[in-house]
Amino acid sequence: MKKGFPLIALLALLLVSCSEEQERVKPRVSSIAESVYASGTVKATDQYTAYPKVSGIVQEILVKAGDTVKAGDPLFKLENNAATLNARSAQLALELSQENSRSNFGRLEEAQLAVRQARDRFQLDSSLYQRQKRLWEQRIGTQLEFEQRRLAYTSSRSNYQAARANYNLLSRQLKNELQRADVNYDISRQLQNDFVVRASISGKVYDVLMEKGELVSPQTPLAIIGQAKSFLLELEVDENDIVQVRVGQPVEISMDSYKGRVFEGVVEKIYPIMNERSRTFQVDARFVNPPATLYPNLSAEANIVVQTKKNALLIPREYIVDDRFVLIEPDQKREVKIGLRDYRKAEILQGLDTTQFIYKPK
Repeated sequence: MKKGFPLIALLALLLVSCSEEQERVKPRVSSIAESVYASGTVKATDQYTAYPKVSGIVQEILVKAGDTVKAGDPLFKLENNAATLNARSAQLALELSQENSRSNFGRLEEAQLAVRQARDRFQLDSSLYQRQKRLWEQRIGTQLEFEQRRLAYTSSRSNYQAARANYNLLSRQLKNELQRADVNYDISRQLQNDFVVRASISGKVYDVLMEKGELVSPQTPLAIIGQAKSFLLELEVDENDIVQVRVGQPVEISMDSYKGRVFEGVVEKIYPIMNERSRTFQVDARFVNPPATLYPNLSAEANIVVQTKKNALLIPREYIVDDRFVLIEPDQKREVKIGLRDYRKAEILQGLDTTQFIYKPK
């Protein structure tokens, strides 16, 4: 019996020591911000990829990476021999149509003169017919004279209408021929201009993707262009979190290029359609105080702050068991009500106070 007692005491001592070694903390009162995690990349403001409007061979590259351009500046020229010939042909057709219009001006004047003569004859025959009609109603004159006047009136009216119709038709034909030639010339010039790829915005050329002599199509990217000194973040937010995100919410931004630093931002735009492949929504955020040097496509991580609370009762998140319990003794659970959370802390709404120790689960 005397030999067994020291063994029991030793076991008890070991149990006490083990329990004392288990980490424990007390809840503390502090501020907490609940946030939504998002990953993304840095983009130049208004960044876009330039594409050609037509297929062709790259004849000239007029810019290089790093160049500054203005909206409308030419970036690439594609080989356009056929388009040049078509434009020249359309120009010759327009000049011919203009010459024909001038030469046919005499025909138009003749038609207009015929209209005036037919109108004058019609007015005269109309007047004579009305006079003869009034006489005939008074039984003056013969029926033959009345019928002759009416026939002359009807005939001159038809001739006048025909002359007007002929003049209008000739005028429309000449006008339409000239307009068609002019439109065809404008179209050919536009097609010729399509072989020159121009900058859509003023900014910086960040990359040139093609080389001289390469064949390109309207689906071939040629260059990446964006504003030179203005950047934003394109973030991807999970579909489970997007309902919490609002324009104007603050954003905490971290980047591998600036390790250990956190930059402030703000949500600027939420795109209202989900990417079906990644099950995420695109959210644009703007830097409040951007770092001195930024480049497009830098990777970034962000926490979008959806709500904050001061004087909250907080515990470390790793002390929570099964998402609703804490250990008030190494082997005793207590259910608690949890409020806001961030990636390190969780708010306790009910079940604990600042006087109680809780133990870290093993």
